[in-house]
Amino acid sequence: MPFPQTTISIPSLALLLLLFGYIGVPLWVWSVYCVVVLGLFQAPIWAWLVFGVVAVILNIPILRRSLITLPIMNGIRAFNLLPSISETEKAAIEAGTVWIDGEFFSGAPNFTRMNAEAYPQLTPEIQNFLEGPVEQVCRMATDWEIQCRKDLPPQVWDYLKHERFFGMMIPKEYDGLGFSNLAYSTVMVKLASRSFTHTATVGVTNSLGPAKLLLRYGTPAQKEYYLPRLARGDEIPCFALTEPTAGSDAASITSTGIVFKGEDGKLLIRLNFRKRYITLGAIATLIGLAFKLRDPENLLGKGEEVGITCALIPADTPGVILGKRHDPMGVPFYNSPVEGRDVVISVDQIIGGVEQAGQGWKMLMQTLAAGRGISFPATCTGVAKFVSRVTGAYATVRQQFGLSIGRFAGIEEPLARIGGLTYLMEAARVYTCAAVDEGEQPSVISAIAKYHFTELSRKIINDGMDILGGAGICRGPRNLLASIYTAIPIPITVEGSNILTRTLMIFGQGAIRCHPYVYQEIEALKRGDAIAFDRALWHHIGFMVRNGFRAVLLNLSRGRFARSPVTGSTAQYYRKLAWASATFACLTDLALLTFGGTLKRREKLTGRFADVLSWMYLGMATLRRFEAEGRKPEDLPLVHWALQHALAQVQQAFEGIFGNLPVPILGAILRGPGLAWWRLNPIATPPSDKLGSQVAQRLQTPGVDRDRLTAGIYIPSHADETLGRLEQAFHLSVQAEAVLKTIKVASHTGQLPHVKPEQLVDAAIAARVITEAAAQLVREAEAARNDAIQVDAFTLREYQHGSSEIRYNNTLPVKQLAQ
Repeated sequence: MPFPQTTISIPSLALLLLLFGYIGVPLWVWSVYCVVVLGLFQAPIWAWLVFGVVAVILNIPILRRSLITLPIMNGIRAFNLLPSISETEKAAIEAGTVWIDGEFFSGAPNFTRMNAEAYPQLTPEIQNFLEGPVEQVCRMATDWEIQCRKDLPPQVWDYLKHERFFGMMIPKEYDGLGFSNLAYSTVMVKLASRSFTHTATVGVTNSLGPAKLLLRYGTPAQKEYYLPRLARGDEIPCFALTEPTAGSDAASITSTGIVFKGEDGKLLIRLNFRKRYITLGAIATLIGLAFKLRDPENLLGKGEEVGITCALIPADTPGVILGKRHDPMGVPFYNSPVEGRDVVISVDQIIGGVEQAGQGWKMLMQTLAAGRGISFPATCTGVAKFVSRVTGAYATVRQQFGLSIGRFAGIEEPLARIGGLTYLMEAARVYTCAAVDEGEQPSVISAIAKYHFTELSRKIINDGMDILGGAGICRGPRNLLASIYTAIPIPITVEGSNILTRTLMIFGQGAIRCHPYVYQEIEALKRGDAIAFDRALWHHIGFMVRNGFRAVLLNLSRGRFARSPVTGSTAQYYRKLAWASATFACLTDLALLTFGGTLKRREKLTGRFADVLSWMYLGMATLRRFEAEGRKPEDLPLVHWALQHALAQVQQAFEGIFGNLPVPILGAILRGPGLAWWRLNPIATPPSDKLGSQVAQRLQTPGVDRDRLTAGIYIPSHADETLGRLEQAFHLSVQAEAVLKTIKVASHTGQLPHVKPEQLVDAAIAARVITEAAAQLVREAEAARNDAIQVDAFTLREYQHGSSEIRYNNTLPVKQLAQ
């Protein structure tokens, strides 16, 4: 072959190949490219003939369908390669919408679009509610009082009802407050910083429960009657779904309802159920119930097996059994078993009426699609902000070896994690809430939020307990973290256990729901629609080719070929997210091709894919916050720490995928040179010690930056309360530090003896090194410091009798021996 004539064109052809592959071009463009290549290389006639036949078949849809697509469809059916999707799983997949999660599955995320998504501020109305009723209800009872009472005090219950806390999400036309999801979430952040019992009690009435279902599916009559009563607190609701044999597999519930005709000819339902883990169940006056409805005589006209149905049952209905309660980790919110034996209700009590009979699973999945990403993420963000506030102050106030413990690198490390993750969580909380308020129901994003917020709050509270040491484990009114530490397993377990959420929901369902073509292909195969399958399949193949090129080129260039929508020091993170997305999309298709419908059973693998997707989202949310808040330079240490940490988690997850993807031939390449290359050229490394120190110092420095990081939590203004006492000691200690430094300098220069500065205050006054006012500041700081680090101790009688030996006056605990 006469290569000299084409030598000059070879680099151009190679560059054109890479360009076409990277941007993704239609099939006809590739065909033209091949014509040019064959012409330049003076290909023989047989090559032209082969190419011509292939090109004609591929570019003419009717030929392509007949000769290629139909045999592929028949092969998939013959070898049973089509993923089996049950009706309940289909309802879960179709519940909600695809939001920016679809961008990451695309392999070429549109960051301009992502940065244009809403990131709103609170309205004055909501700010007033936070500073008024929310502040007041937090002031009314300490967490320790609630723990000892094993319930909210009666005056707190009354106040919550009076101020419509149970109707925050109910529109004003039904006597509710008509709050947005962001407003409700922000209220939950503040309540969580006071007590988990507050959030558990208020959360269930506003999230997954009768009110939410009524708003979306209820009949006009049901809405008019129940919603005002729920908003005012006249009705205390619960929702009964979980059973002894139906936990994570909620669709397998065994509670039954049988349709029959009463003596007066009216249609009734006889219910038998046994539920557990039902929040507010023991005190509920209105029970939302999920059950399997059967209609043996087809009285409803929907067949014998109607399916999962949701209904409203007044708690005083004969046959309903309440009154017992569980004890979840000693946290005193009402969580209870709920049972019913031969409970008879009208078919009119089905939420949405007879029309919605059998639609219960769909209703629950659609409600959870958004709700899962609101309540618990808010609670966990409140925990993160609270722990940030407490640990930063305590690390300054607490001294060992003559220094504040926060100056030791071993304490800086967990402080950096606490501060960096708190910034990230607040970013993702607002970003997710804003999407839901804009009408999205991002089921995959909600699952990401539920899983990672609860897991990150577990890490944060563990770090906080390590920093506080003995002050963290000695329970009593002075303890700030023990109750949170005890409560954290609860949100990790409920609304879909975290193991299930990570391994199945985020990627197992996300790969089908968010992938641009997979669900189209599955549905087309089920319908036998060759035209739709052909269109989706060949777009999918082009999609895979493009992502293959993008993944290789972005790996080789370490993301430098990707475009960033911004300039400055954060531009690198957009490029790295583009690199991660291309690799993720490429590996996703490889896994889908390899395992087909069995991929969801490869839970270790799907869990790692879920980690990649999750941390890309959390990283993007952090970047969105930075942009929305005006790119504040003082926030850069937090932004850098959060993004480097997020991308380091992506790196770790990719290493796990490369090392464990059992693909024939290619798998060996991924496990060998692929994994070695990935480790030698990582997408990111964990944040440096220097960066961590900057974040840790943010938590230990009074001022606007610390206040913004922990904004929205309850901070007592007086020193009678534990956090108020700690905050006072923190501020006095920082103010006194300059005086102590002056004394230390005088000691080094020989003006004063070589002993601890705190012991030289009087001598420093005498030597006129400091003023009397400065000395008084040091004395006050030392007294406050000493008071703040004390822990509770009880007499044996007090300890043995527990809360019956402790009386309270408002928020100030006063111990009294029973007479």
